[in-house]
Amino acid sequence: MYSKDQASQLKQAFWTAFGQYISPQLSAEGMRVNWINYKTGIKNLYFRMHADKRSASIGIEITHPDAGIQELFFEQFLELKNILHSYLGEEWEWQLHTTDEYGKTISRISKDVGPVNVFENNDWPKLISFFKPRIIALDEFWSDAKYSFDALK
Repeated sequence: MYSKDQASQLKQAFWTAFGQYISPQLSAEGMRVNWINYKTGIKNLYFRMHADKRSASIGIEITHPDAGIQELFFEQFLELKNILHSYLGEEWEWQLHTTDEYGKTISRISKDVGPVNVFENNDWPKLISFFKPRIIALDEFWSDAKYSFDALK
């Protein structure tokens, strides 16, 4: 078992290593990008990566406080579902109005992998192999799809 400080340091070490590994990768538009803190350009819409001692996930999170607006975003993604899955090369899980770890209502489109443990250095290659192609595919998708969300800004 790790202390809170040790756990935080190990997670930070993983995300730093991942950031260094993926940093040479340019975005679909040929720009440098902060892959770990990806900016969609739309408030309350995030591409998030998460890893803990049991599993890892990557996803699109819609966190708008108004459930109706959240649903409009989700429906827009549903319109683009086949395109999204073609970029990703796989099906993801779709959840309208679920709750996050803080009890806040969000909507999420995500993919999980497990068992993996971010605190085990031996699992880092598996985590990197999980995250890298998916965040790049999300970027490629977003490069084409973001204009579909202009009316919802």
